[in-house]
Amino acid sequence: MKRKINIAFIGCGRFAKHFVPLFKAHPEVEKVFVCDLIPERAQKYSEVFEVPIIESFEDAMKSEEINAVAIFTQRFSHGPLVIEALKNGKHVYSAVPCSISIDEIKEIAKLVEQTGLTYSMGETGYYRTATIFCREKFKSGEFGKFTYGEAQYNHDIRNMEGSFKSSGGEDWKKYAGIPPFFYPTHSTAMILSSMPGVYAKKVTGFGYKSVTNTDIYGTEGQNFYNNPFGNETLIAELSNGGVMRISENRNIGWKCPETFISQFNGTDGCYSFSVAKHFFSHWNPECNTKVIMKDVSNMLLPEVVTNALEKDYEDGLQQVADGIGFFDMSPIQDASRLPESFRNLKNGHNGTHHFIVDDFCKAVATGKLSPTNIWEVARYSMPGLIAHESAMNGSVVMDVPDLGEPPAKFQMLDPYDFSYNQK
Repeated sequence: MKRKINIAFIGCGRFAKHFVPLFKAHPEVEKVFVCDLIPERAQKYSEVFEVPIIESFEDAMKSEEINAVAIFTQRFSHGPLVIEALKNGKHVYSAVPCSISIDEIKEIAKLVEQTGLTYSMGETGYYRTATIFCREKFKSGEFGKFTYGEAQYNHDIRNMEGSFKSSGGEDWKKYAGIPPFFYPTHSTAMILSSMPGVYAKKVTGFGYKSVTNTDIYGTEGQNFYNNPFGNETLIAELSNGGVMRISENRNIGWKCPETFISQFNGTDGCYSFSVAKHFFSHWNPECNTKVIMKDVSNMLLPEVVTNALEKDYEDGLQQVADGIGFFDMSPIQDASRLPESFRNLKNGHNGTHHFIVDDFCKAVATGKLSPTNIWEVARYSMPGLIAHESAMNGSVVMDVPDLGEPPAKFQMLDPYDFSYNQK
């Protein structure tokens, strides 16, 4: 008989609260536990979400009842916890990033291959509307051969201060100085997951040394990472011959949209985005010197955003800058594949949370790989880690390691296959 998921949340901070209700509601989940190094946080979660407390990560590892963990601890700590959980026979859902160490990423892949356990990282970029659109158009051949793409995650440190303070305490600035490219996947995932099997071969990285947040960024003990850069940019040569530009910015006069593809270009078609408008163009089959351009915004924007822009464009634009639509899905995101129990539950990150949780649970239930499995995630993560090293060493061009495709024994999850419900 197939065993249901009993999952322990490791970390009860500002972000995990968006996911406890979703895991509780999923039909593959039987029980949710919570734990935190600060007992008062776990107690609050227990009361608000009506879930039991497990005293510690170590207790979760020893528990025969708990067969999965959801890692929501500080950014730098995910890798070691994931490795320990896999060694103890637990399925793992991990918040971003996977790890800040290439050796740890390789170890996670090794353990998943050995154990057959599920590892899935909660990367929203895979499920965002622009990514879905580019993935569908690339698959259909409408882009032709990929030439160039660029994506960015613009999240100024002023908009992140609260989360760092809540987890770092008095040392929050030392944690906040984490290199932007230790957290690259909100950008890299959007470009790379649009083209299955494509990965970065070489990168060169560049960094902006902050002149305004010198108490956070620097090499004189301001942070735990000896990191001088508040913004980082990389240029990558991809395995299909194309070029990718990725920027991770923490010192920038910008709020929303935070994560987006600005360009995705091919020999036959191009996608572009600017604040609140999405465009797709392709060669006119009747005249090979002209293109046909279409505004595809209504497909890629949540209805609440479309309505705001149509009612009063200037006011609607300001609402976009303020984050309107953050919790909402767009027409291109197919909600019909989701459990009925998710229907009225709060979403997040432009309608991606529901899909992330559903794919993890379905992967555990079927034994198949989720879309954000460790081999895929390694391709999102390693370019950033290598690019930071490049930036710290004069922007030299460096090779990016690749773990290859998943071993042949693994099957990929089809999120639209509901046959496992009858097993």
